[in-house]
Amino acid sequence: MLRNRSCSPLLLLFGGFVFSLLLRTSSSPTTLTLHLQTLNIPGAVSERVNGIFVPWETRRHLEEENSNSTLILAAQRTRRKDPLDNLNLYTGGYNISNKHYWASVSLTAAPFFIIAGIWFVLFGLSLAFICLCYCCCRREPYGYSRMCYALSLIFLIFFTVAAIVGCVVLYTGQEKFHSITTHTLDYVVNQANVTAENLRNVSDYLAAAKSISVDNVLLPGNVRNSIGDIETKINSSSSTLSSRTQKNSKDIQDGLDSMRLALIILAAVMLTLAFLGFLFSIVGMQCLVYFLVIVGWILVAGTFILCGVFLLVHNVVADTCVAMDEWVLNPTAKTAMDDIIPCVDNATAQATLQRTKEVTYQLVSVVDGIINNVSNRNFPPQAGPLYYNQSGPLMPVLCNPFNSDITERQCAAGEVDLNNATEAWKNYICQDQSGICKTSGRITPSLYNQMASAVNLSYGLRRYGPFLVNLEDCTFVRQTLTVITHSYCPNLRRYAEWIYVGLVMASAAVMLSLIFWVIYARERRHRVYTKQQLISRGLEGRDKAP
Repeated sequence: MLRNRSCSPLLLLFGGFVFSLLLRTSSSPTTLTLHLQTLNIPGAVSERVNGIFVPWETRRHLEEENSNSTLILAAQRTRRKDPLDNLNLYTGGYNISNKHYWASVSLTAAPFFIIAGIWFVLFGLSLAFICLCYCCCRREPYGYSRMCYALSLIFLIFFTVAAIVGCVVLYTGQEKFHSITTHTLDYVVNQANVTAENLRNVSDYLAAAKSISVDNVLLPGNVRNSIGDIETKINSSSSTLSSRTQKNSKDIQDGLDSMRLALIILAAVMLTLAFLGFLFSIVGMQCLVYFLVIVGWILVAGTFILCGVFLLVHNVVADTCVAMDEWVLNPTAKTAMDDIIPCVDNATAQATLQRTKEVTYQLVSVVDGIINNVSNRNFPPQAGPLYYNQSGPLMPVLCNPFNSDITERQCAAGEVDLNNATEAWKNYICQDQSGICKTSGRITPSLYNQMASAVNLSYGLRRYGPFLVNLEDCTFVRQTLTVITHSYCPNLRRYAEWIYVGLVMASAAVMLSLIFWVIYARERRHRVYTKQQLISRGLEGRDKAP
């Protein structure tokens, strides 16, 4: 039964965890995906289809065109009886906004709540009955059974050891679970921080591109205006991501620390209770035994309730892991995850990339215009500002990665690309005085610096453009959730199960120990009384002997 129920991982506390950052900060479609940063995997993730590797970008477009159906996440795992629907099977899949999902998963914890209630009532009535009999119907103890005494002692030892083992499993499980959840939180926070940093870098590049000039030539006005619009959105998203990441990570870490402390205290109390109960039972300190019985009665009931809560959390976390894994495989399908991870549509993503391409194209065009029309021309001194005594071999133009229609373009022979342009142009710098070359060269140091700045900006925009698309079309989310489900979920499942199993073991063992404390105390009292009677009778017989 444990095995069937414990195909689980993460934790609601952890669903409050990874998802608080992954999901909870997404108050709008543009903010959501900003929590997740690229894993430095190229934007195109290829998958094999019919023996051919198809880029992820191509596969995504095909899926968007062909998939209009709704995908039910974790359909098999979430098929549970729904108490809100006359105990019919729930078929809506993983959906944390559906009350029927919560009702069906809550029902899995009902057995422990029922056990806690039955235990509290029946054992309480038994204690009341024992007290009543002891106070109102006192009678001398009668003989005892050696078999009952021995069995009660054996069972008492066995359940005490079982309680100790359960507490050790509980403590070890919470320690490892806290460690893996903290590492997972650190990973998600790091992803969010690096994403925010990349967004700020893109914003800085765009801001610099808007004001850059090469030989007093600026970008066209319409391009600069469009840069301003995008820059505002990016800065807003980056600031929101950073502030919410810091706040949520602190809240979640505090929650994890509180949970860890509560479980440590619970394990310590259960261990102490089991040990002291056993010790007091052996030495015959009946008053203390009965006091611990009352304490244990209440504690066991609370622990069984906690078992139910952890089973509920355990199952929700498992559902979350399965749902994430299935969503990663079908990121464009309509699912319940859309309410949590509202990926921006492809048109918006393409518009963002289009803007970075246009700015890159315009920057390179400005630089090439200066090279072709100024630097590589031999103007006479009468040309005014166009003349600075440029001479020597012609310098190569910069390779524009895009055509005028912003389609990809291959570099022509003799062009230098964005990666090595600044190094190649150093060979064409002259030594100048007051802006006039005194040695052979095509560009002054000042003009070289302006051109190098334009090249660096173009390179940065070309580098970060795919990052924005991956962020907005959920490729970032897909890659990050892939790491979480493959690298973190298995250990989260395992250690959440350790906590759950440890709670069950400790609760059941202490519950049975309480019963045998009472039984053993009774048998021990009868044994002591019987021995005293035998001794007194032996003395009487000796006195009567002639």
